[in-house]
Amino acid sequence: MARERATKKQQELLQFIGDFITENNYAPSYREIMKMLGYKSVSTVAVHVNGLITKGYLTKSDKSARSIRLATEGAVTDENTHLAWLRTEIMKRETAGDMPAELEVLQRAVQILEN
Repeated sequence: MARERATKKQQELLQFIGDFITENNYAPSYREIMKMLGYKSVSTVAVHVNGLITKGYLTKSDKSARSIRLATEGAVTDENTHLAWLRTEIMKRETAGDMPAELEVLQRAVQILEN
């Protein structure tokens, strides 16, 4: 089952969170996200994060600070690893505005692995 596509703002947020975690080995706070992405309030960050959780791109522990994680982190099987890589590539390419044909190929690969 394919997940709902992230909006442009959500893709930007995903990219920021992924890069931040890679560089710091922990997740950004909502305030850090707000400042770095130019949002006017923490509640705007919460709306986007919750939307990405609903769409399956992020996970979060309810009562833990800095607990945002990309949903693909911690994949153990080869199939999950490939899916995680493909999804990350799709997000990167969508954000960069890559060629639609390339994105279609990657999205089709995700569909094949999910079935």
